[in-house]
Amino acid sequence: MLKRVIIILLFLNILLASFIFGYSIARKSYEAGEDSNKPGGSTASPSGDQPAEDTIQEPKNPIKEHIKGMTLEEKIGQMVVVGLDGYTVDEKARKMIEDYKIGGFVLFGRNIKDSGQLLELTNSLKEVNRKNKIPLFISVDEEGGRVTRMPEELKKLPAAGVIGKTGDESYSFEVGRTIAGEIKALGFNMNFAPVLDINSNPKNPVIGDRAFGSEPEVVTRLGVQAMKGIQSEDIIPVVKHFPGHGDTSTDSHVGLPRVDNGLDRLKSFELLPFKKAIENGADAVMVAHILLPEIDPDYPSSLSEIVINDILREDCGFDGVVFTDDITMGAITENYDIGDAAVKSVSAGADIVLVCHGYDREEAVINVLKSAVSKGDIPEERLDESLYRILKLKEKYGLADDRIDSVNIEEINSRIDAVLR
Repeated sequence: MLKRVIIILLFLNILLASFIFGYSIARKSYEAGEDSNKPGGSTASPSGDQPAEDTIQEPKNPIKEHIKGMTLEEKIGQMVVVGLDGYTVDEKARKMIEDYKIGGFVLFGRNIKDSGQLLELTNSLKEVNRKNKIPLFISVDEEGGRVTRMPEELKKLPAAGVIGKTGDESYSFEVGRTIAGEIKALGFNMNFAPVLDINSNPKNPVIGDRAFGSEPEVVTRLGVQAMKGIQSEDIIPVVKHFPGHGDTSTDSHVGLPRVDNGLDRLKSFELLPFKKAIENGADAVMVAHILLPEIDPDYPSSLSEIVINDILREDCGFDGVVFTDDITMGAITENYDIGDAAVKSVSAGADIVLVCHGYDREEAVINVLKSAVSKGDIPEERLDESLYRILKLKEKYGLADDRIDSVNIEEINSRIDAVLR
């Protein structure tokens, strides 16, 4: 018995030695192959010739390659989102798509009669754009409460302030998800929401119950969940209005608000919801028309390199898409030439200029931007930075100009009923 055990052990030792020897040979062969692919390693061909050193190439980035093939007109077009008049795609809107290659549209109550008409409008915009290489942003301000653009057939969802009183994060998520579901069914792919402003000034004429509350902690918790709810339906949320519109006493639709808070106050209060949203994957941020003289005495936030680049990009670590608020608002048009404002905003780091009202203004912004690049006032590399962010975002959400055949209003209202309290 002992003799048999010894024989078995000897046999196992032989097998183990063979395995170690074979592994050693294989490993040396593998490492030789690896060395041949390293800089300075052997890359000799069977004939003994050495190939050129530049045969090792970095993999090409499809988005950057696409940008290289774009015309100046196409690049500028992608950096502008516009409004349109009426319920159908008129010749002006068609020209915006076909001639100016604009990046998207924002729709308002003036564009919405009922659900059937609205779906036909979003389908028509996409159909006209199909000949272009890049799908459109189809966007809307759908916050719930008093800021809603949805057709009358749809039931209403609560304002952020109503949600804020509950303090319920899951409720905020579900409302965000439901809003996104209804606008998605009607052909939208982007929502200018949620509002992350802190309603700290009782005299504020524009925010009020659009905010989740007057405390940073409440706005942060519920705002981030609303954002995530919107994202869960593959709708792009654009959080707003950076760096915070809650402490203003002027409506920026009419005039230019001034807030005399310094950077320390912003970092400890207004910026908190935005920073948390960015940490949680915010895709896009809208910058407000607010003058903060303690930070930038010369330009409102939407035109300020200090606010957009230094604070939003550097301090808050945001590398997504930056929108201006609508530059046809009184805060801009009462104080600046709209073309000059657009150039300043892009130079400051904004990726997309929002021009919601007036075809002449939309055309002027596009032409002035083109002229600024041609004259060297805006380097084309500055455009390419924005184009990369914009195209990356469109790719991330799988945007496509596909037609939606019908909308089920009863089903949407059932989903709204399920979330209402």
